[in-house]
Amino acid sequence: MAQTNVNIRMDEATKVAFDKFCDEIGLSVSSAFNIFAKTVVREQRIPFELTTEVPNARTLAAMDSAEKATDVYGPFDSVDALMEELNA
Repeated sequence: MAQTNVNIRMDEATKVAFDKFCDEIGLSVSSAFNIFAKTVVREQRIPFELTTEVPNARTLAAMDSAEKATDVYGPFDSVDALMEELNA
C-alpha cells in the first residue's frame, strides 16, 4: 500500500514529552500515530474517553458514596416524600 504524509500541529512541550515517551517505549512517533489511526478505523471510535468537565471534590465524594451505597436515603413511598427530603 502506498504511503502518504500527514502533518500534525502541536505545542512544543507536548511534542518533546511525546517524543520522549515514544522513545522510552521503543516506538517512533510515526508508529504511535499509525497505531492510533488503525485502532480508530478498526473500532470506529476514538479509543479513549473524551470529556470536557472534571468533577470537583464534592461531586467525586458523592459519586464515591453512590458506588459504595453509603449515605443513601430512601426508599421513598412517594415523589412528594422524595421532594420533601430533597428540599430539606
